[in-house]
Amino acid sequence: MNKVKAGLRPIISNINLPTVLRTTILPGDLTESLFIATQVGEIFFIRNGVIRNFLDIRHKIIKLGVSGGGYDERGLLGLAFHPEFYYNGLFYLHYSVAGTQGPGALPGPFTPDPCDPGTLNLKWTNRETNYDHIDTVEEWALQPDGQPRKQRTLLNLRRPFFNHNGVNSLNFSPETRNLVLTTGDGGSGYDPFNLSQDDNEIAGKIIEIDVLKDTFIYNPPVTTRFDELPAPIQETLTVIAKGVRNIPGVSFQRVHNYYIKYVGNVGQDLVESIFSFIHYQPIPVTELVQSSLNKSGLDRQKFINFGWRAWEGVLPTPVFRKCPANPDLEEKVIAYYNEAVNTSTRRLYPLISYFHEDPRPDKFSGSALTGVQPYMGDSIPALSGSIVFTDFAREDELPGRGVLAYTRAGNVCKLNDFGVIETDYNFGPQSAYYVSLGTNLDQSRLFLGVYGSMQVLDFNQGTVFEIVP
Repeated sequence: MNKVKAGLRPIISNINLPTVLRTTILPGDLTESLFIATQVGEIFFIRNGVIRNFLDIRHKIIKLGVSGGGYDERGLLGLAFHPEFYYNGLFYLHYSVAGTQGPGALPGPFTPDPCDPGTLNLKWTNRETNYDHIDTVEEWALQPDGQPRKQRTLLNLRRPFFNHNGVNSLNFSPETRNLVLTTGDGGSGYDPFNLSQDDNEIAGKIIEIDVLKDTFIYNPPVTTRFDELPAPIQETLTVIAKGVRNIPGVSFQRVHNYYIKYVGNVGQDLVESIFSFIHYQPIPVTELVQSSLNKSGLDRQKFINFGWRAWEGVLPTPVFRKCPANPDLEEKVIAYYNEAVNTSTRRLYPLISYFHEDPRPDKFSGSALTGVQPYMGDSIPALSGSIVFTDFAREDELPGRGVLAYTRAGNVCKLNDFGVIETDYNFGPQSAYYVSLGTNLDQSRLFLGVYGSMQVLDFNQGTVFEIVP
């Protein structure tokens, strides 16, 4: 695909990590406001060019930058406005809770060894003590006096590791009008407990929550599995997909009278992938729980399965070993061979995959997918109707530089091509990691969140841009 040229127009600078970018219309307003949620727990909005504070929950967020030596994937992860926000003032937050730091589910880093079955069949035991932190999903309401106030907690989720908690993890489906939560596989690497494929595990799934159902439970128990949830909460949940490693939310593109759903799955070592689907059959959590209790199989055709942990996009998940005869070379061994075989005909094939090593001059070597958004505007004609995506940073560039790219909905069961979006913005000697991508209500504008450091505690190094002609 051809390269496309675009510009970056700064909207706001000197902010903390901008993890969620989205617009809504505030009650009493006529035009959209851009909302920016930062990983450390601040939410701002821009109305008529003026930056205002909306909510500050920094005191509610777990202490960041401890587990990963300054890098962290916890914090304020999701913000979504109810489709009727203009009238009911409801919005939803997903964040990592202060004071819940635990030791983690494993004593150290994990890599599977195909020659040691013990590493391929690990179980997460003693979950009440062996965990990293607790995430929560909450419902809030904007009061008539303009002040947000918490209404209730929808879920409290115990997480095994500090990473893979999802980002931009809350969205509303325009089809079902349910809240969509993306959970990530729980973290570490290679999904050591295979949570993403276990039907009864909350981790590694895309979940719909019917927020109109009142469970009359305003502070649910902390759980990791669907069968641990009280029955009234189970009845509000359906599962769309499994096999999720870590994804930057779900985006929807309207085409005639249906919606195409786009999901990016962040890779392990080799490849980043974007999936698309139209039709799906969500499975009630009550059905999943009953199947688990009865030890009966589900109709696997009902599940959309992205294939993780056995598949990393288009490839079976590998582990790397140094070649004894030549330490400069690496041997790649299929990590979970039997799982890859069993999942091969059940998984959804990616729309596109791009690689961490790509020598082609018109492509790039990526590191981590950070956003996927349809663009339905016409101010950049070459991108109109395309799917724009962002990568955290090119693998082979210092200082760190993110990248914009695009593809189009197209061939079924055939890997699509993609093209690079070139920008002329001069970041100077500073790093520029592309951490988020957002759009407005009719998808005619695109917003890009950029950060100048990989460390969450390097404050005030963020800028939000609009992508312009």
